[in-house]
Amino acid sequence: MSKVTVVGAGNVGATAANVIAIREVADEVVMIDIKEGVSEGKAMDMMQTANLLDMNTKISGVTNDYEATANSDVVVITSGIPRKPGMTREELIGVNAGIVKQVTESVLKHSPNAVIVCVSNPMDTMTYLIHKVSGLPKNRIIGMGGALDSSRFKYYLSKALGANPNEVEGFVIGGHGDTTMIPMRRYATLRGIPCETLLDKETMDKVVADTMVGGATLTKLLGTSAWYAPGAATAEVVEAVIHDQDAIIPCSALLDGEYGEKDLCIGVPCVLGKGGIKKIIEIDLNEEEKELFAKSAAAVHKTNEALPC
Repeated sequence: MSKVTVVGAGNVGATAANVIAIREVADEVVMIDIKEGVSEGKAMDMMQTANLLDMNTKISGVTNDYEATANSDVVVITSGIPRKPGMTREELIGVNAGIVKQVTESVLKHSPNAVIVCVSNPMDTMTYLIHKVSGLPKNRIIGMGGALDSSRFKYYLSKALGANPNEVEGFVIGGHGDTTMIPMRRYATLRGIPCETLLDKETMDKVVADTMVGGATLTKLLGTSAWYAPGAATAEVVEAVIHDQDAIIPCSALLDGEYGEKDLCIGVPCVLGKGGIKKIIEIDLNEEEKELFAKSAAAVHKTNEALPC
């Protein structure tokens, strides 16, 4: 029996739980939230779709009862305040650091062997914080951001190409931030054909720029952070771990010499499966990409310095 806990039953957490359940990634999904009735109500609403969707996953919701999360295989942490229009992910650090620290300690008390997937922003720094407060092996802590950024990159590529999104490949490395992410245009393809041969430089530049502000664009339109794509990206990461898929997904991982960096969580291609991160893949970067990655890493290091611990 596989079990996933989603901490935080807001838009992102509830969407992640719903996608995990509909795809039957796990046998059981538990949502937990600090607000009375929210996780319970959303779980009930989702379970009322079980017959309609031929869904066999059991979903439950609880308020601040971490005992109900015991023996989870994967714990997803979405807790914290969302972005408001004009707000950067980094500006959330003061409030969200305290929340993420408390949640990490609570879930590990009942699920000491769990893999933790961090969604809370600023995501790279919150992932790093979980490493510091948990003492877990580095493979068992995954930051979700690269999966989301890559899905946005593929969306903008498919729009520019007029192509089926499912036939586009592309990925994003670097920090999960509007100025720190690095859409890897050189590796983007349409059915194996390099996108740079199909799009002119001006169009590709726009795809990259739109990807980098993809989250801010939605925040401006919605008045809060997006949730459908973040929730689905989270479910993709969880599925790779639970089903031991050996899937290559860009994630925020703790580096120990890879890409010339140490003591830093930042987005890089990872092989995900049972136990979390099985391998960090070091791709060849050209000089321009190396410079961009170094700048991104420096920015994440600086954000980490603002952590209260």
